[in-house]
Amino acid sequence: MKFTNGYWMLRDEMTPVYAVEYAGKRIDGNELTLYAPGKHITDRGDCLNIGMLTIRLTSPQKDIIKVSICHFEGTDAPGPIAEVTDQKPVVEITEDEESIIYQSGDLKAVICKAPAAWEIVFYDGDRRLTDTGFRNMAHMNNRSTGKNYMLEQLAIDVDETIYGLGERFTPFVKNGQIVDMWNEDGGTASEITYKNIPFYITNKGYGILTDNEGDVSYEIGSEKVERVQFSVEGERLDYYVINGKTPKGTVQKYTELTGKPALPPEWSFGLWLTTSFTTNYDEETTSSFIDGMAQRDIPLHVFHFDCYWMEAYEWCNFQWDPAVFPDPAGMLKRYHDKGLHICVWINPYIGQKSPLFAEGKKGGYLLKKTDGSIFQTDLWQPGMALVDFTNPAAVDWYQGKLKMLLDMGVDCFKTDFGERVPVKDIVYADHSDPVKMHNYYTFLYNQAVFKLLQQERGEHEAVLFARSATVGGQQFPAHWGGDCSASYSSMAETIRGGLSLACAGFGFWSHDISGFEMTAPADIYKRWSAFGLLSSHSRLHGSSSYRVPWLFDEESCDVLRKFVKLKCALMPYLYRKAVESHEEGTPMLRPMILEFPKDRSCEPLDKQYMLGDQLLAAPIFKESGDVEYYLPEGEWINLLTRQKVTGGGWKKENHDYFSLPLMVRPNTILPIGGNKEVPDYDYTEGVTFALSEFSDGAEALCEIPDASGTIVARAEARREGSRITVKVSGCTCWKCCMISGEGTVGQEENQAVIELR
Repeated sequence: MKFTNGYWMLRDEMTPVYAVEYAGKRIDGNELTLYAPGKHITDRGDCLNIGMLTIRLTSPQKDIIKVSICHFEGTDAPGPIAEVTDQKPVVEITEDEESIIYQSGDLKAVICKAPAAWEIVFYDGDRRLTDTGFRNMAHMNNRSTGKNYMLEQLAIDVDETIYGLGERFTPFVKNGQIVDMWNEDGGTASEITYKNIPFYITNKGYGILTDNEGDVSYEIGSEKVERVQFSVEGERLDYYVINGKTPKGTVQKYTELTGKPALPPEWSFGLWLTTSFTTNYDEETTSSFIDGMAQRDIPLHVFHFDCYWMEAYEWCNFQWDPAVFPDPAGMLKRYHDKGLHICVWINPYIGQKSPLFAEGKKGGYLLKKTDGSIFQTDLWQPGMALVDFTNPAAVDWYQGKLKMLLDMGVDCFKTDFGERVPVKDIVYADHSDPVKMHNYYTFLYNQAVFKLLQQERGEHEAVLFARSATVGGQQFPAHWGGDCSASYSSMAETIRGGLSLACAGFGFWSHDISGFEMTAPADIYKRWSAFGLLSSHSRLHGSSSYRVPWLFDEESCDVLRKFVKLKCALMPYLYRKAVESHEEGTPMLRPMILEFPKDRSCEPLDKQYMLGDQLLAAPIFKESGDVEYYLPEGEWINLLTRQKVTGGGWKKENHDYFSLPLMVRPNTILPIGGNKEVPDYDYTEGVTFALSEFSDGAEALCEIPDASGTIVARAEARREGSRITVKVSGCTCWKCCMISGEGTVGQEENQAVIELR
């Protein structure tokens, strides 16, 4: 939202109260309160008839400073407020004649005390990160509408690039963009998105989280070119400055503040196949898909029933449509006997035709309007209402319906929607602000379902397939990228969305392989299959047509088979990266800038990514098979072709459908499992430790977890001259090799020695 007309002039309808100069302080424990009047005070008369901003600095964790700016403190600021972890760190507050310093860890805020020179500069030690100063921090009154706003403008340095703000399908680097935090069901082809996260990171290694669940508006170098502006309606604005020193470190600290992702079960990393959305299906149809995959030797691990497992107009009633599935419990058992896990589609809406509507109305479980009636709409389902998840009784009621499905044999849920949440004339059971609840609703919705799964299935068996999210939503994995189209352009925008979402610590992410809307040609299906199986979670799903590979062409079956089996074989590596995401908050699919923050060429890259810290993937977006990608310095090896490629620049290659740039980082021990059929197996049994190119003197460590995430095996390698020594513990029936094949391996019980040729 813009407030100015050029650099000097305000818009005609705006009246500002800027922070102009320091006018005093109060200290209460670790809280520093500052006062900044709206004009320079030359004599006592200037203190009258002016506005003043009250600014409070606190610190919930080391290297994090919260800034709270208020105009009128008597104005209520109702929740919801995102949950954060307060570790009550030690804070230092010092003062001299020129400044006050508020320091938490290495992060410090330096407040200028000079007359007419309001400024707060944030430092990492002595390294300047950003600042707010002249005509930046402000309260604005719109005289035309009577609305009030609070805003802040933080400096963008020369060559500083901004990333994140949730799942965004627009350009990956956000400089120059206008971004509004408002969850909507808008597909993947516009600035609208399902997952708005008011948190950004920069290549300077810090991040800013706006602590407001409402419609925060960002002007990222788009109003003042040298500033990131963020504004909210009301009399208060809160934000956190998060100093992780590097982009990856800042993402980790953000998840330490707002919550780490749970660890999904191993089986969820396999291939998911769905009925698609509006297709006609019954058990005979779904069984033909499942059996067809088995007949073609394509491993399948999860089968998903989309909306029409329930009767039309009754979404949600949580009852299998008896005309289509007369024996659901028996069917689920038959599918479990085939080794499959089962997912069913749900949403938080109750159609008027559903028997649950009357039940929810009677129990007071449905969202109400200010006149006491139930909110209803015909958008999506006729006369549908929303479950009010701020009502604990409504949560119990909703979970009870889902528990019956779990008892029947369902393993997990696709928590669709959660964005179409009304704000006008709405009252929640806990009296939350409807505008703030618009985005936060999805947190309560997914939390309710995820907690039920943890209670009923166990901590390490809970997994969702969620579409909408807000701050903290990363705790309830996994998420998928919404409704994309069957085109290369949509495949590229899907990757951009995933990379932006990763900047908010969403560790586990997926997308609809080959696109949701329309039906892709076989070419796109095959290229997208490779990308999809090189994501943390992998799902075949569409709108009006089935997504089984033989409906595209027979080669699609071969391509899908290859990459499913590759992913299963890579599970010792992938699950270790999943554990890191759970413990450290680092996403599995990572923008290049997270792994290579000092390589300036990595800053804008949005068509390639790191899968963990040791594999680089560059999906192909052309039918010709041509691909151009950037490779950081070092000697890399393509895992699929075994070709060595020297990094430090751009590469042009051509690949058939069975290959793509899948590059193993130098000095890597890549564990390759002994099972290509399933994702959940003993990763220590029959594992191959495949080594990339090692520089002389280089060392590497490889760790292998069990299903709970506990490290149960290790391999350590060191190169000295032409010899690489590998020491292994905790594995049975293992072997060692060079990915390039350029080495002779001598192997003993717990050690291998590779003589390089």
